[in-house]
Amino acid sequence: MDRTHPHLRLHRGLHLEPGDVVSEPLHFVVNRHHATTLHFDLRLEVAGQLVSWAVPKGPTLDPAAKRLAVRVEDHELDEHLTWEDERKVVWDTGLYQPATDPGPALDTGHLRFALAGHKLRGAFALSQTRMGGDERNWILVKLDDEYAVSGHLWTAEDHGSVLSDRWLEVDREGG
Repeated sequence: MDRTHPHLRLHRGLHLEPGDVVSEPLHFVVNRHHATTLHFDLRLEVAGQLVSWAVPKGPTLDPAAKRLAVRVEDHELDEHLTWEDERKVVWDTGLYQPATDPGPALDTGHLRFALAGHKLRGAFALSQTRMGGDERNWILVKLDDEYAVSGHLWTAEDHGSVLSDRWLEVDREGG
C-alpha cells in the first residue's frame, strides 16, 4: 500500500544528511484536551506507539513562535488516533514523515518531521531543552517553508474536531 501523501512528498529533503534513514509516512494526531487545564496533545507514531507531548499553547504555523512541549506517557496507537469524548477532540490528524529514524532522533533530543494533516502541514522540529532542569521539556517549532505563516493565530472556528462535529464544552461556552 502506498501511503505517500502529496504534502509529504514536498518535504522528503528536510535537510537530510548522507546516511539518514527516512521511513514511510507514519500516523500523527493532535488532541485538544481539557483536563485540569486546556491544552493540546501532540502524538507521533514511533515503533507502534504514540509518543506524546502536552503542548500548553498548542502548535502554530508561525516559524518565529516556540512552543513548550512536555513529554508525557506514550499511548497505544489504535486507541488514541480517533478517540474523542466530552473532554478530548481530535483537533488534527494525518500522516507524518520523519527526516531520520524517529527512535534514535528522540534519544538524541532532536526530531525533524513533515506533517500532512487537516490543519498542520509542512516541516516541524521538536528539540529537547531540559529547561528548568526537566528532561521532559521540549520545544516545538514550525520550520520556515511554504506552509509557514508569520504571526499565525488559530481562531475559535479552528478549535473543533476534524473527525466529527464534536466541540469541547469550554469552546461552546466561549472560554
